[in-house]
Formats: sequence, structure tokens, C-alpha cells
Amino acid sequence: RTRLNFPCFPSFPHGVFAKQLDGHPPQQQHRHWAPICSGNPTNQIRGCDRYGCGNFGADRHSGKEKHGGVDVICRDGATVYAPFSGQLSGPIRFFHNGNAIDDGVQIRGSGNWCFLTSLPLPPPPGYCVKLVCIHPIRYHGHIRRGQQLGRMLPMQKVFPGIISHIHVENCDRSDPTHLLTPGKKKNPNKKKDVPPLPQQGSGRWATVCAGNPTNEIRGCDKYGCGYYGAPRRSGKGKHRAVDVICADGATVYAPFSGQLSGPVKFFHNGNAIDDGVQIQGSGFCVKLLCIHPIRYNGAISKGQVLGKMLPMQRVFPGIISHIHIENCDHSDPTSNLERGKGQ
Repeated sequence: RTRLNFPCFPSFPHGVFAKQLDGHPPQQQHRHWAPICSGNPTNQIRGCDRYGCGNFGADRHSGKEKHGGVDVICRDGATVYAPFSGQLSGPIRFFHNGNAIDDGVQIRGSGNWCFLTSLPLPPPPGYCVKLVCIHPIRYHGHIRRGQQLGRMLPMQKVFPGIISHIHVENCDRSDPTHLLTPGKKKNPNKKKDVPPLPQQGSGRWATVCAGNPTNEIRGCDKYGCGYYGAPRRSGKGKHRAVDVICADGATVYAPFSGQLSGPVKFFHNGNAIDDGVQIQGSGFCVKLLCIHPIRYNGAISKGQVLGKMLPMQRVFPGIISHIHIENCDHSDPTSNLERGKGQ
């Protein structure tokens, strides 16, 4: 009789146990990783800023190297959680210079192993990941999925204006994107100035910003959150718009066909992002702010180039750069932006 290591389960007949294995993979009962950073429940990946892009395979060192990890957005000081259960080891030094963010920890998926007899399947491989730019509560011992792991270190002190993030790197240098953001396309924030696919027959709005094909909404950073209804002015006001992530300088497209009017000024102080335009048509009326349109008047078609994203990092260093999208009647545009997300 062969003795094999498998996660502990109650005693089932052999056939029943095989079905359990199919439905719930051993060692990891979840098909994707838990949220890693408080304030980022979907493990949203850093887009592009003046320091580079956060997707797996992004250029590093002027194109001489590639990014071997994924940067999960996390504001400085935020609580960090374990993406899966496993054993801790560390510390992990990424920069090897003792700067304010040169800390991290490794988690190797283990599980509670026991002996089961006469099973035909080998034990599955576990996950192994390094989480860098965080300070863990401890460097050794067992940790459970979703348990508090530590806190985000002050990245803005080292890289002012960057989108603060946790560097998440598989130990074998493979791409962890599908585990972090299940159901989404790989590398959603890859900096490519490619226009969206024609969507004239679609009822939903088109992609608004190059590099954000699903109109991903800004999470939370030190300046606040980007979803509709988020607190403003220390809770005295509410956000009556939605902030769609867009890298500074990226191409912006019309979400639907209509007539342009503008300029639309949001800050009324002439800063570097105080520009925008209104589009009215197809049953919608919306203001797109913090962009510079090609023109302020005339007709525009859905998916046509509208302008470019303005340099938000100059005005709000460290914010998640975004287009402020506000319905003219102050209603919530989220369903129109995210309809069909992931398709």
C-alpha cells in the first residue's frame, strides 16, 4: 500500500474523495488569491506612471529587462493580508540598500498534510510568492489565507509620485496575474496606445482610456476613493462621479457618439489638469475631466480619439491617475462604464 501526502480530509470512500479533489483542489481550497491590500478588494494592478508600468512583463531598465512580478496597488501604511495559506520565510530584500521599503516576506503554500492510503494522484504543487515593499508582522511560522500579514511601507518617500504598490512575485518568476485578478485579461494596464475595438453596435460605453480596456475604476489612495458616492471633504460631501484609471499622457476615447461642448473647468485655478469636455448624445450626457480634448465642439463617434490624459501626478503626487467622469445629471455612470466587464 502506497502512502502519499495529501491535505487532511474526513474519511470518504475512494470514489467520493476523488470527486472532492476535482471540486476543491488540494492544499488550496480557493481558485484565486484573497485580496492582498485593504482598500483594493479586487487586487487591482498598478497602471503606468513616470516610473514605469505595473503589469507582468513591463519594460524595466530602458527595455533591457522585463518586470518579473505584478504590482498590486496599495496605499502607504495600509494593512496587508496573506493571499493564501502557507509558511512564511524572510526577510526578503529587493533593493539591498536598506531604504524605507526594502523589506518583504515569502509565503510558500503548505496546508495541513496527513497520510492517506492507495490514492492514485500525486500531491499538487503549492503556491510560492514573494511580497515586497511591506513590513510583515513576522518572518516565520504559518499564516492563513486572509490573515493580517503586515503593512505597506512608505513608498512615496523613495519614489515620490509613483502609484504605491506591493510587488508580488512568484518564486518561479511565472505570471501571477490570473490568480490575483481571476476572469480578467492578463496585463490589463499594459501601456499600448491601441484604439478600442469598434463598438458602434454595442449598448454599453466604449473603452475610455488606452491601457484600461474594462474601464477599471480607481480604488483608494491617500487622496480618497474613485467610486461613485465616495466621501469627499472629510465626509461632508459625496463623490458624484466615477474615476476611471488612466495613465498620464494616455490616449482618451469617446465613450459614446454625440456632440462636444466645452471647455469644462473643474478646479477653476488653471492647474495642469484643469481641462475637460462634455459629450451629449445617444441618450447620455457626460463630462470627462482632467483630459485635454482634440477639440471642444463638433460631433464625435463612439471609440474615436477624444484627446489625452493630463499630467495628474504633477498636481496630486502619488494619486492613481484617472479621468473624472460625471453624468450631467449627477447620476451614477458605473453601470454604463462597467457593463460587459471582462468580456
